[in-house]
Amino acid sequence: MLDFLRDPAAFVPLASLIGLFVGSFLNVVIHRLPRMMEHDWHAQAAELRGEPPPQTERFNLAVPRSRCPHCGHLVTALENIPVISYVVLRGRCSHCGAPIGKRYPVVEVLTAALSGYAAWHFGFGIAALGALLFLWAMIALAFIDLDTQLLPDDLTLPLLWLGLALNLGATYASLGSAVIGAMTGYLALWTIYWLFRLATGKEGMGYGDFKLLAAIGAWLGWQMLPLTILLSSVVGAVVGISLIVFARHGRNVPIPFGPYLAAAGVIALFWGREITSRYLGAS
Repeated sequence: MLDFLRDPAAFVPLASLIGLFVGSFLNVVIHRLPRMMEHDWHAQAAELRGEPPPQTERFNLAVPRSRCPHCGHLVTALENIPVISYVVLRGRCSHCGAPIGKRYPVVEVLTAALSGYAAWHFGFGIAALGALLFLWAMIALAFIDLDTQLLPDDLTLPLLWLGLALNLGATYASLGSAVIGAMTGYLALWTIYWLFRLATGKEGMGYGDFKLLAAIGAWLGWQMLPLTILLSSVVGAVVGISLIVFARHGRNVPIPFGPYLAAAGVIALFWGREITSRYLGAS
């Protein structure tokens, strides 16, 4: 079996297929995790006020079953096959005909594509397994931040500790580099946050961004942080200016930074060392 998986012709398609189904689950995480957090906040607020917790339907990543938000139709197993069901249903609910968001197949295809590339890039082994977990977390965090401007601790903190654990064996960076990366990643954005706040009296980013960059540093080492910050800042600036100019996005409307950090982290995972070495060689 191990010899079979070491063959890229077998491992890459398998990783892509697994990624397709993981992408379907990530759609659930992206939709439900912020709502689960909101339920917890309401329960904690009620407890602080000395009130009984609000009576709500049991809600987590497993229950209730997925349903159409328009008519309440419960999604069957055949209607929940990644990508295929969306194509067969022509992007509409089988019961009421309401449109199904295009994001669902996009997340599934993106997860499958990145999973397959990670399998090809790293080959069968612990590095590929870790890369898959890193990529899946980045996808979930990016889309959650796009929707809610939240980067849940339930994802960022385990990701940070997992990166340090994998680098006990120097999977992506030495342990010392990973520890310094986690510390520097957090403190870098924390410092920018406070400088911006002291200069303007406004908050330029959230604490979740600090934790996400710390997690990226824990995975890839401190050497990848300058590239990650540079890439995320440039792309964020270009997108932000484009939204203001072309989409009439208000300048006072916040733009989530997490998706750009996540995208930069993915680029650094695959090509960070090559980009850095070529830049240093050219300079």
